[in-house]
Amino acid sequence: MADLTTDRSLPVSEFRNIGIIAHIDAGKTTTTERILFDTGRTYKHGSVDSGDTMTDWMDQERERGITIVSAAITTFWKKHRINIIDTPGHVDFTVEVERSLRVLDGAIMIFDGKMGVEAQSETVWHQADKYKVPRLCFVNKLNLVGGDYYMSLKSIEERLGANTMTISLPIGIEYDLCGEVDLVSMKAYTYESIDDNKLTEGSIPEDMQAKAEEYRAKLLDTVAEFDEEVMMKYLEGEELTEEEIKRAIRKATVSGKFFPVMGGDSRTAIVTKMLDAVLDYLPSPLDVPSVKGIDPKTGEELVRKTDNKDPLSALAFKIQTDPHVGRLIYVRVYSGILNSGSYIYNATKGKQERVGRLLLMHADKREEIKEAFAGEIVAVVGLKQVATGDSLCDEANPIVLEAISFPEPVISLAIEPKTKSDQEKLGQALGKLLDEDPTLQVTTNHETGQTLLAGMGELHLEIIVDRLKREFNVEVSTGAPQVAYRETISGNAQAEAKYVRQTGGRGQYGHVYLRVEPLGRGEGVQFVNEIKGGAIPGEFIKPVENGVREALDNGIVAGYECTDLKVTLYDGSYHEVDSSEIAFKIAGSQAIQQAVKQANPVILEPIMKIEVTTPEEFMGDVIGDLSSKRAQIQGSEARGQVTVVLGLVPLSELFGYATIIRSLSQGRAAYYLEPSHYQELPSHLADEIIASSDKGHS
Repeated sequence: MADLTTDRSLPVSEFRNIGIIAHIDAGKTTTTERILFDTGRTYKHGSVDSGDTMTDWMDQERERGITIVSAAITTFWKKHRINIIDTPGHVDFTVEVERSLRVLDGAIMIFDGKMGVEAQSETVWHQADKYKVPRLCFVNKLNLVGGDYYMSLKSIEERLGANTMTISLPIGIEYDLCGEVDLVSMKAYTYESIDDNKLTEGSIPEDMQAKAEEYRAKLLDTVAEFDEEVMMKYLEGEELTEEEIKRAIRKATVSGKFFPVMGGDSRTAIVTKMLDAVLDYLPSPLDVPSVKGIDPKTGEELVRKTDNKDPLSALAFKIQTDPHVGRLIYVRVYSGILNSGSYIYNATKGKQERVGRLLLMHADKREEIKEAFAGEIVAVVGLKQVATGDSLCDEANPIVLEAISFPEPVISLAIEPKTKSDQEKLGQALGKLLDEDPTLQVTTNHETGQTLLAGMGELHLEIIVDRLKREFNVEVSTGAPQVAYRETISGNAQAEAKYVRQTGGRGQYGHVYLRVEPLGRGEGVQFVNEIKGGAIPGEFIKPVENGVREALDNGIVAGYECTDLKVTLYDGSYHEVDSSEIAFKIAGSQAIQQAVKQANPVILEPIMKIEVTTPEEFMGDVIGDLSSKRAQIQGSEARGQVTVVLGLVPLSELFGYATIIRSLSQGRAAYYLEPSHYQELPSHLADEIIASSDKGHS
């Protein structure tokens, strides 16, 4: 097994920072385990089924056979250093994918060869598009019954609209799968069994020669246009060398406009061909555009090159509480050198902190280093106030990099500590979990005193509660999951509020006029100050806004956050002696409550995108059941030997759906959910929610 001591002398051109992304169960963790085995990081390749994987090191991951937190691993292949992040496929942990893609230079996108493009494949593909991450595609599980490489190729092209072309063809299919034809070298590479550690190079099987030539011609046709020299030779009918073809594929892939595809069984030595493709075609930190940010003092745009001589710039993209070393901050260094023991400046918060230790991570093992160079991904110990998305830099050359955006939670759960000692530990434990997970929110219902935990789905909250128990020894009782409804308005209104009080010989005076109007879904709350001529002095504008925002956060008609509206402060008055910040804050709160109640308030509910994968014989029952749940059925399509039903359905109708779908299909159907959008709740259901809320009774 390779020594874990890392060669620090490798040039940055020999680095690859890559992620492994896919739909749940496509084989990401299995692929990572085989990479670790083939690169000498482990003696044997771990298996999700036997629970001995290196990257899924949390108890819950090993028990459930899913990845929950992205694991960062450093490994080596052919004198190149590869930093790999194995990301979760389950939509409840989409934040892990989002923040990983933000700091990666390239990715391996894995597809299930029986299914082609699945729902979460589309989601992560579009997340990668958002961050312009070049991708290498691998169609996995072609060894299983129903595995179909050519169906998967078509599916990638049609469902993702991507410019793809295969760079290899599988030899055999299902039980007979035994290797690949490499369309660049025009050679065959085969293995005897899963345990075979090396591929055998040979000639292309006769019955595949014509197909290989056909697909090679298509490949050259597609990539030649990305390299002028190759294009000229190709058009003149000259024979292209392997190096020239690889150069053209690399340019095409790094441009983000072309995606090479290969396929096979990622439990086998075919993964060594994938590793070669990572080195040949995916970018090094030098191949991607220089990172941009803004100067926090002047607001002007700054550029930092991937160079140790440039001033330090780095992004904190993940926080993890480690049982051995405490708070770990995962950092991507974009420029400059990060030194152990040095002081760095958090440009997002405007604070200086000291770097304790720097670690290179090998899943749950670690190696201490003295410095981290431009292009590296490392973990930092000792930063107390850094949060996910914070920009770290040199104080003399401050830069704020683009932050990471996170989705809003759609579901909540009331939790209560079981004993007095649990109560004391709960606050600390939740603090650490919130630190790690930006999609988790904790609020207190001031009327009931309950602690509410809000997250991305039932599984997300279930795992958080499980972690409270296992990692922090906090026992909690939980209520039934609740939908995170929202409030908004459907009309315009205006209101006036005057707050006048006499306390302790001193007056309180605040007087405001507000106007509200609806905004589009997802636009949040906009506060506009239109005060002219000093009707309200400048120092009281922010308190009015704070009063407005606090009231909207607590909900006006049913206790849910009120959003998607524009609030305009257009007039008011003040008292030279008695006016205070608190008086204007209270006046702002009172005025917004009146205005919202007059502006036809409505309740919004989260709508989920659902995909149910079912044998054909149960399709009628599945559709009938979804229709009874206020679903909009958007169609169905055959994928391999199953049918996929697509639809949009309110989250409130889906509690306990796992049990329902099992009984409808004798346990043979599966489903996938992801948040789609918020839409207005039918008025009779909204009335019920308002009536049942304490606010509705007041």
